[in-house]
Amino acid sequence: MNHKKHNYNHHQSSTFSLIEHSAFFWFDLGLIAASILILLLDFFHISRGFGDIALLEIVSLVGLLPVFLSALTALTKRRLSIDLLASIALIFSLLAREWQSAAFITLMLASARLFARYTGARSRRAIESLLKLRPEKAHIILSSGVVEVNIDQLKVGDLLAVESGERLAVDGTVESGEADIDQSSLTGESEPVVKTVGDRVFSSTLNISGSLVVRAMKVGEDTTFSKILDLVEKSQTNKSPIASVVDRFAGWYIFFSLAGALLLYFFTKNLSLVLSILLVTCADDLAVAVPLAFTATIGAAARRGIIIKGGSFIEGLPKTKIMVFDKTGTLTEGRPAIRNVAVFNHYLKDEFLSMIGAAESESGHPAAKAIEDFVIKQNIKLPKISDVHESPGYGIQCVVNREQMFAGKVKFLEDNGIKFSQEEVSLIEEEKNQHRTVTILGMKGKVVGFISLSDAIRPAAKKIVEELKALGIERTIMLTGDNEKIAQSISQEVGISEFRANLSPEDKINFLKTILKPEYKVAMAGDGVNDAAALGLVDIGISMGAIGSDAAVESSDVVLMKDDLSNIPKAIKLSRYVVKIVKQDLWIWGVVNALGLILVFSGLIGPSGAAAYNFVTDFLPLLNSLKLFRLHLSMANI
Repeated sequence: MNHKKHNYNHHQSSTFSLIEHSAFFWFDLGLIAASILILLLDFFHISRGFGDIALLEIVSLVGLLPVFLSALTALTKRRLSIDLLASIALIFSLLAREWQSAAFITLMLASARLFARYTGARSRRAIESLLKLRPEKAHIILSSGVVEVNIDQLKVGDLLAVESGERLAVDGTVESGEADIDQSSLTGESEPVVKTVGDRVFSSTLNISGSLVVRAMKVGEDTTFSKILDLVEKSQTNKSPIASVVDRFAGWYIFFSLAGALLLYFFTKNLSLVLSILLVTCADDLAVAVPLAFTATIGAAARRGIIIKGGSFIEGLPKTKIMVFDKTGTLTEGRPAIRNVAVFNHYLKDEFLSMIGAAESESGHPAAKAIEDFVIKQNIKLPKISDVHESPGYGIQCVVNREQMFAGKVKFLEDNGIKFSQEEVSLIEEEKNQHRTVTILGMKGKVVGFISLSDAIRPAAKKIVEELKALGIERTIMLTGDNEKIAQSISQEVGISEFRANLSPEDKINFLKTILKPEYKVAMAGDGVNDAAALGLVDIGISMGAIGSDAAVESSDVVLMKDDLSNIPKAIKLSRYVVKIVKQDLWIWGVVNALGLILVFSGLIGPSGAAAYNFVTDFLPLLNSLKLFRLHLSMANI
């Protein structure tokens, strides 16, 4: 979604709001005013002349027009809508000359439309508030000086000057300078992050203090911010199973309401009673209240760096019984540190480091990145390599100086003809006994050397696992490509009940297939890059620390922009709260309708009373759903 498109959509939205307020808004407001005036005149018996009746007929007929057209449009699409029930009730009121009922129905429908527009506008504020965070201008550094341009003119490779108080217009890399950057628009975290040379920065984040020169790496629709905005927009149109059930219920409900009303009229010939029942049982409040609840929640979560791709996943999270974790970058920090370097067979240490650094530079695995960074910091030049092929979960092979080179696990090297001496095997086993991961380099049938690494467990991992179990997670499972000893040590330390070690990406997929069942939900948390296939397979894929990662944003159902494990139980608690609100809406609607029917059958209210009762009680489920808009204040009490 590029900038031009978003600017156009924003302008279009503003234009629609103007049309809405200049035409539809005033139309409904006029109907409300006329209906109230007529009802007040009737209540106080001020006048009961022919003019009053004519005015009532005109207002009722005008009020019938939009609801009748809406019902007709739904019927052409073979769908029964709440407007059909309302329009039939209004027509019956006019035929029965129940003027007060007709006025109340008109008042009810016009008020419902105004309220729906109001709540819809509240829902759209999540998008509009995000849109406001994107700068319209940027400062490009040219040979002639610094020039201000529109953001849609930016290209990959441009150098941008970003001063204090400005928002970044691109995703890029800091070329020079240092600044405190507020990334809350993406991650929800309030603390600023210090950015200096070599660090990545992201579109729409705010430079609080300092100045930077940034090289543009992603612009327009490719930036992280634009992808998030696109996700939030799409997620608000993704109906949840509850919303779909309500839609199906509405169709059956209308059918049986009309059929019941016809049967009742056939046996009683009491048009007043039939009309009263139709007016009491109109379910237009649910049609607004349930979608409103999910839309409000998606917006509230997005402002905290939790992107939920639709109501179906909001409803699915509370049903999760199995939580699967990838080890690296989820339960651990994901930043392995070099612990030991060993060289064999008369190779020099710098020679070994240059070759393994070159091989690992072609992999996206966190351990490979750690080795590459370690080698570069030693000021060792990496040789050119070719014919690179990576076997995910095992190792990487390439050609250097016309020789095949292999880097990875013991089995990977053995499968490619590398022989290990007893001394080499003993040293590697010693590293594994210390719960370290070992990456080995081999060529010409011999071991060149190895690097051992270890990854720190996240400080809060054990507490988060305990919290998830308290939330109803029955099984916690850790999947890892590391050896058995490392997997056992980490799972015991964080309280994971099960683990699977020495897994390739394909092995992870095969294991997940064995635990997927229709009677419960399986969620998995990973980095969204190496685990993209696994996250796509489970019911709910959760990617951690997805800021700047296109693969993570695309592959997951719940995207945690901040690298914070505690956001997983937060997302589950939030989802539970929303489902609770929706169930409350259904209970409120059911109780209110039951009371209304009692009042009708007991003869306490007629058609006008039923219309008034429906008008007042319609707002109860809607007001209940509106509680979710207060989530922007605090989520602590959920």
